[in-house]
Amino acid sequence: MSSDAGSGASSQATLARPDLFEKCRNYGRMVGGYFMRPQDAKALGLYTYFEVFGPREGLPPGEIRWGDRTVLMFGSNDYLDLINHPRVKEAAIEAVRRYGSGCSGSRLLNGTLDLHVRLEAELAAFVGKQAAMTFGTGFQTNYATLSGLTEKGDVLVCDHNLHASLVEGALRSGARKVRFRHNDMDHLERCLRACAPDERILIVSESVFSMEGDVADLRNTVRLAKQYHARVFVDEAHGIGVFGPTGAGVAEQQGVLADVDIVMGTFSKSFASVGGFIAADQDVIEYLRHTTRGFVFSAALPPASVAAVLAALQIIREEPERRHRLLRTAQRLRSELRARGFWVYDGETPIVPVVIPNELDLFRVVRGLLEEGIYVNPVLKPAASQNLVRISCTAAHTDEHVERLVETLGRVTQRLNIDLSARPSA
Repeated sequence: MSSDAGSGASSQATLARPDLFEKCRNYGRMVGGYFMRPQDAKALGLYTYFEVFGPREGLPPGEIRWGDRTVLMFGSNDYLDLINHPRVKEAAIEAVRRYGSGCSGSRLLNGTLDLHVRLEAELAAFVGKQAAMTFGTGFQTNYATLSGLTEKGDVLVCDHNLHASLVEGALRSGARKVRFRHNDMDHLERCLRACAPDERILIVSESVFSMEGDVADLRNTVRLAKQYHARVFVDEAHGIGVFGPTGAGVAEQQGVLADVDIVMGTFSKSFASVGGFIAADQDVIEYLRHTTRGFVFSAALPPASVAAVLAALQIIREEPERRHRLLRTAQRLRSELRARGFWVYDGETPIVPVVIPNELDLFRVVRGLLEEGIYVNPVLKPAASQNLVRISCTAAHTDEHVERLVETLGRVTQRLNIDLSARPSA
């Protein structure tokens, strides 16, 4: 880079200029709909982010260390309770012994291990596709795939409620972007009908929408894709391991897995590790392996992470009772919360959202629960359509855990005088 030091440089330096860091000082003010600045929330004792947790060693399932206390964890996406599974941990430890702590290179060059090749083959078989490729994070998986696969002349037809990683990948792409109303198949069809005959179409949806926990209508999505000669990308981050006869996800459960062109999954949920993958036809994977910047220019997943996923995948195959128990627990929690008068969204997933319309009340409830030994996640608009206590069930949770959560939530809201009769607006 070069710059000119002309005669006007000194005079320009004396002019008032906006400060780059001004937005940092103003972050979180009411402008833009934010609740409050982080420092204001901390001053009120209501800041609920970046809580620090300790080792899990020696704790009963479902619990975690928080300072000098243990708390019941109802905020984790470890749906199948595999993060602390002895086989998963030992697989990761053994991989470090054999391969070291990392790969020190990209997959394209020196970073591919036989572990990566084995995992990708097993993942492809698990979701019934010809090939798969892995990425360092789930966010990277979505961002790199959408931005790398689509270009000018293509059109991305996206569900309105997509995860930020998919939104960012779409924005980075040169493709035209169209958003259809959330899970609205009539609107999806109108969007597809409006596409030009020469546009190449990719429909993008999640299977389980991560904040509110509702499930996509993949049967009709696939039907419309066939009718309008479109391809389908499904993010199974919160579905894989949980749904389907073999745990392959919502697409398998709805009988359309073979018709979904690209299946995406993450490792930070049911697979008890970190990273992500996509699976598709061999030609698609080969193209992306050589052209996608987010893959080509990123370091490979470390051996411990890969080995943990391989072990988790084996357990998913061998122990279907984990997902069955998980879904029964979530359904019981929904029923009991409704019986107490809470507004709980309909659903069949491990994500149980409880609406607390007022932002301040939401933070008071979440902090109150934590002080009584239960961790849940606060979700603010616009991340969801309403302000939510987002509860995540796992296979570790028991009926006693559910009863404790329901009773404590009732006690906290009563103490704080939270009006449970409030209902979200349409």
